[in-house]
This record gives sequence, structure tokens and C-alpha cells, in this order.
Amino acid sequence: MSVPVPRQRNASVSENSAAAAPAGGAPDAPASSGLSDGDLTLLVIEDDPTGTFTVPELTETAGGTATRVRIRTARNLTEAERLLTDDVHCVLLDLALPTGSGSGSGGQDGDDGLGPLRRVLRIASRQAVLALTTSADAPRAAEAVRLGAQDHLFRDELDGRLLSRTVRYAVERKRADTAQMKLAESRLRAEENSRLERGLLPTPLLEGTDLRFAARYRPGRSRALLGGDFYDTVRTPDGTVHAMIGDVCGHGPDEAALGVELRIAWRALTFAGLCGDELLSTLQRVLEHERESEEIFATLCTVDIAPDGRRAGVCLAGHPAPLLIRGDRATQLLPYQSGSPALGLLPRARWPRRQVELGGAWSLMMYTDGLIEGRTGPGEKERLGQEGLQRMVTRQLSAGLEGEALLESAVARVRKLNGGELTDDMAVLLLSRG
Repeated sequence: MSVPVPRQRNASVSENSAAAAPAGGAPDAPASSGLSDGDLTLLVIEDDPTGTFTVPELTETAGGTATRVRIRTARNLTEAERLLTDDVHCVLLDLALPTGSGSGSGGQDGDDGLGPLRRVLRIASRQAVLALTTSADAPRAAEAVRLGAQDHLFRDELDGRLLSRTVRYAVERKRADTAQMKLAESRLRAEENSRLERGLLPTPLLEGTDLRFAARYRPGRSRALLGGDFYDTVRTPDGTVHAMIGDVCGHGPDEAALGVELRIAWRALTFAGLCGDELLSTLQRVLEHERESEEIFATLCTVDIAPDGRRAGVCLAGHPAPLLIRGDRATQLLPYQSGSPALGLLPRARWPRRQVELGGAWSLMMYTDGLIEGRTGPGEKERLGQEGLQRMVTRQLSAGLEGEALLESAVARVRKLNGGELTDDMAVLLLSRG
């Protein structure tokens, strides 16, 4: 059935699918087409092989730019699928097309006469789709839009300018719908990633102890919840509280995943009874098997606090030493054990466990180097360092801060001194007694 569109002067370029299409591909655009990037290609699916379908060139469009519509015609859905290439912007389907006209549906699309439309919507998922029918068939036209067509046109009301305008609007609506769908998918992926990353962050297991726990964690990656830094705290059945904090070199998702693997391995090994050098040696084997390259290493600090809370064993693997805060608010950097390399650097390294007296009332601050590598002031080149952190915490203790408030103030102060957000991952935890 041909579609009568009034011919006007300066008609747009038209293609006849039967004559212009080379074997196995879409028709080549004539050299004289003069189509610009703003012009559109319309695939018309109608069943009259002798019919012609032309669209007059618009002389006035949005922004004052003329838009022309190039036409491809197909007699059935099989031919339409061959002509439906990426440069097609819109498909106009005559709803009078016979249901069995190359649809391959075998009657599976129902008997409402919209089987060809359903087929087109499946194969033209990236293109706008318009339905063509008569005004006497308005209910089916409305159903076509409900099924997914961008709009419908009535054959007995159609003229060239209306068709050109409808094609342009349909293409814009399809683009807007596609952008909105991609945005929604992006938001869903972000929400799923956030839930996953939150699930990978540790839940301290300290039931049965009088120790207080606080932590702050900030990944360096933009829009991420998880970085290469990791920490954990658990209490084993004998009453010992074990804490650790570590840092995988690098800031990407691979480093974050490796940090999670090391944390989970540490928790499992700790509950299995490993401690000190034996535990770190096993973690090094885990790192060597799981890392992407031999260049990857991780620093680590582990602390095991005796059931009475007065003593602790400390192991350092290339990691900054914890800050011990006594009950009288005096601060002390625990001695750094020399000759204790990061995990993954030396194949037969050893990590001696050092005994530390804590006393009756104390706080132990464990942190990654992201907390101490910020600047000492906006525009300054000097790093804060461990001694700078010790001085800063001493001042905050003098102001009466402790626990959560102390950590919050410390992180805020470090950011302020740095003149903005820290670029490295950062983790800091505080265990307190008394």
C-alpha cells in the first residue's frame, strides 16, 4: 500500500530499497545527496513495491537549520531487517502490513494485528519507531504507542511537513529515552556497587570486651566506597582482641579487591589461632598468589591485646607505628621495628612480635599513611608525618576530645592542613580502654 505524500519542490533524497541496495548491505547514499550531519534517515516498511515515498525538505526547523529526510523503503520485515543499519534514525511501519509478511513470528505475537510492530520494536531497539494507520483505527494506533512506538500518524491526515516534523520529534524523544535509560542503569550499577562495597567493609567483632572501638575510612578514588586500605578487629574465644590495619600499594579497584582478600584471610587465620610472624608469613603467601603483578606489595600493622587489656603484641610490616595515648593524655609513637619489610617484597622475610605495656587506661590509634602524607599547610611542601600527627593529636586531647570526636577532628584537621581532600586512601581506627 503506497503512502500518498504531496510532492513539493526541492524534495529530499529518496532511496528505493529494491533498486539501490547492494547485496548483503544497506543502500549506498547517492553522491549527490548532500546530506549533512543533522539530516535523518527514515526506513519505511510498506507493502506496495511500486509505491514511492518522498518527504519535502524543511526550510525552517529548530535553530533555523534545514533538515532533510532520506528515505529507504522495505516491502516486508525480512527486507527491513537487512536495511536497518546503524545510520537509520527512525522506522515508519504501516500497520496494514500483513502479519505474516516476513515477520517469522509464526503467530506467536498474538492475533491483534500488531505482530509486525512487536517484531520491529525488537529489531530496532536503537531507533525511533512510528506507526502508520488510518484515523478509523485510532485504538490500534494508541495500542502501538503503548507497546513502545514513539508516536503514530494517520494516513488520511498526513502531509510532508507533518511527517518530517514527527520524524524529527520521534528521534529526539528516542534519544532522550535512551539517555534516561542509560542514566537509570548507571544509577542502579552505582547503587549495587555501593551495596557491594559496604558489604565488604568490616564489622568489628568485639562482643564480650570492654574496649571501645571507632574508625574512619576514606578511599582516594572518586565515587568509591572502598580503596586499597583495609582494617579489621575481632575478639577470639580466649578473650584476646586482635586488630590490624593495612595498605595495598595503588588506588584502583584491583588493589581494593586485594585489600578485601587480605582482610578476610587475616580474620580467618586469626580465628584459626595464628599470630605474629606465622600469621604474616601466611598472609604474604596469600598476597603472592592473588596479586596482579610482582610489583604489588602491602604494608600491615597487627596488634593483639591480652584479655586483661594491659599488654599487647605488635607486628609491623613496613607500616607506620601506632600512636599510644596514655590515661594521662600523654602520646607515644610505639617503636618501629627495623628490618620488617612490607608483605610481598622479600620471599623469606620475618616479622618479629614486640611486646608493649599499655597500662590501665589507654587509647591506641592505628592508621594508614594516607593520614600522615598530607601537607602541613595549604601550599606547603612538607608532609605532616608521624611526629606531626602526634603533636596534632596531643593538642586535640588537651581540648578534651576523645573517641569518635577525636577521630572526626583529626581527619578534618588533616584535610584542612592539606588544603583540600586527601588524594590517597585513608583508614584510621581507635581502640580505647578505661
